Amino acid sequence: MNNKFLQYSGLGIQLLVTIGLAAFLGLKFDQYLGLKFPAFLLSFVLLSFGGTMYHLYRTLNKENEG
Repeated sequence: MNNKFLQYSGLGIQLLVTIGLAAFLGLKFDQYLGLKFPAFLLSFVLLSFGGTMYHLYRTLNKENEG
């Protein structure tokens, strides 16, 4: 029980950190280029969210098979 809790909380923290870092980098890149529309912010957040959801799916699918 405790091991599962640590695994799932680790996945949640990884999701939060990845999306937060992508948002920060996207915001800084938009500011550096002087863009009024946050194109890189949105792109980086959506790509990181998609990537982490795919990673979460693969992790949970592997766990259910084994």
